Amino acid sequence: MTSREIVDALGLTVYSEGDLDRAVTGVVSGDLLSFIMAEARTDWLWITIQVHLNVCAVAVLKEVPFILVASGRTPAEDLVERCRLENITLCGSGHSAYEIAWRLHEAGCTSD
Repeated sequence: MTSREIVDALGLTVYSEGDLDRAVTGVVSGDLLSFIMAEARTDWLWITIQVHLNVCAVAVLKEVPFILVASGRTPAEDLVERCRLENITLCGSGHSAYEIAWRLHEAGCTSD
């Protein structure tokens, strides 16, 4: 699935568009940055409740093109701006990480 298809399928709030035509090949969910650094793969979507600037740094390091903030949390403005500069899609949802993961699976987004 592309980032755009995910945004549309889940009705997400877009904070930074990034490359909406980029293919997402998997999903990782977690809030410990060290866990994400160990587990995330290139072109995966990352579900988190973290909303601070270091989230973008980890996404850049792991070549994660899509950060999805769960549980209705609002990303910090410096995170939004950095995601724009790094061309990373940053979206939000009022749903929990569990609900988002379930909806992604139902929409056909699975990990490679």
